[in-house]
Amino acid sequence: MRPFALSYARPAVKSPTSTPYSYDATRQLNVLPDGRPATCSRAVLLATGTTASTAGSKTHFDD
Repeated sequence: MRPFALSYARPAVKSPTSTPYSYDATRQLNVLPDGRPATCSRAVLLATGTTASTAGSKTHFDD
């Protein structure tokens, strides 16, 4: 018997993406094509975005 969901499931289509930076293992950080750290680029920071979690502070009283 085949589960109902498999009748309608479709494989995920991967969208082509291009990252404007690469990881430099020797420096252990992401770098732009010209060698500068990726954090120097405001456009990269705005595009990638970051989040800050407060979960640790709310679940552990000794944080």
